[in-house]
Amino acid sequence: MIEIGGLSKIFPARGKDAPVQAIQGLDLTVKDGEFLTVLGPSGCGKTTLLRIVAGLEPWDAGTIRIDGRDLRGPGPDRAMVFQSFALMPWATILSNVAFGLELRGVGKAEREARAIELIEMVGLTGFERRLPLDLSGGMQQRVGLARALAVDPEILLMDEPFGALDEQTRRLLQEELLVIWEQTRKTVIFITHSMEEAVLLGDRVVLMSPRPGRIVDIVEVPLERPRASAVDSIEGSAEFAAITSDLWRRLREMQTFRRHQHSKTVSAA
Repeated sequence: MIEIGGLSKIFPARGKDAPVQAIQGLDLTVKDGEFLTVLGPSGCGKTTLLRIVAGLEPWDAGTIRIDGRDLRGPGPDRAMVFQSFALMPWATILSNVAFGLELRGVGKAEREARAIELIEMVGLTGFERRLPLDLSGGMQQRVGLARALAVDPEILLMDEPFGALDEQTRRLLQEELLVIWEQTRKTVIFITHSMEEAVLLGDRVVLMSPRPGRIVDIVEVPLERPRASAVDSIEGSAEFAAITSDLWRRLREMQTFRRHQHSKTVSAA
């Protein structure tokens, strides 16, 4: 379980730019085995939140505990999947997937056997000896997912992993991710800009405010699981449409209100 209380993060001033309050007073609990999606306007602190939980970013106030232990930095219980793939371009797909295991001192035969299992799981059998540049964007993201799973983390942190992909590839990988999650039941925090993606994948959707990021609401997704084999019927359902429509309405209202407030401030100045 991940417990976040009163989390705040300020990026210090740079040159003539003022300090930026990215997150303010954020409280959140993520249950074991939950698939939690996080949705909010651009710049609301979603990625900052994920990087803090990953141990890659310090914070200024608040507490973060994982299974009752204070967070003190990166750890083997967490793995991150980035939007930018972040693969080693000079290394084979097999080596990329096995990299985390190599860092942990796992022997070559064992780590390669595990990597081959995961390469098969993500549908890339036959590409073990290829380089990342030989693969499409969608295939590279499959490698990134396999690499994260190779170290068997308890928590998978995913920062808009499908955001840079074309719509067809994105939909295929959403279905693949559902299959993998249904097999492994990892705790997942998944950042997205897509209402449809947030609802299709998530048990709950966290709705964040414009900067400074706070939690406006947490929306339960009552769609039945497993979902991987029923994506078309789920996306065509009235319930799915109602949830995504409500999320979009609330996001639009938040951003419209912010623009109006900004216009008033500029006019007053």
